[in-house]
Amino acid sequence: MRAHISRYGVADDGRLFRTSKGKPFSSSAYSGVWQQARRAVLAAEQVASPLAARPYDLRHAAVSLWLNAGVSATEVAQRAGHSVDVLLRVYAKCIEGQQSRANRKIGEALND
Repeated sequence: MRAHISRYGVADDGRLFRTSKGKPFSSSAYSGVWQQARRAVLAAEQVASPLAARPYDLRHAAVSLWLNAGVSATEVAQRAGHSVDVLLRVYAKCIEGQQSRANRKIGEALND
């Protein structure tokens, strides 16, 4: 990604990828390239599955990763453009190990 940005920069609106005329790609162009990339890097059974079926699925993966990494819900919501309420309603099921993490933090706080 760094090499791409160094070579091509970013558009005024922050987009990393754009046409040779500097315009946003159409959704059909993105979809076609995305499907080619999936076939190039995923096993056949993964390609046949819903795994990363759309570029938008990366957003869900990123938000889930941030939450599981312990980034606060407030910060994740701000970065994702959600309210905290919407974020937790949609992504709470994706947070792994929250109970054990919470118990550890509570125990650490009580031992201070």
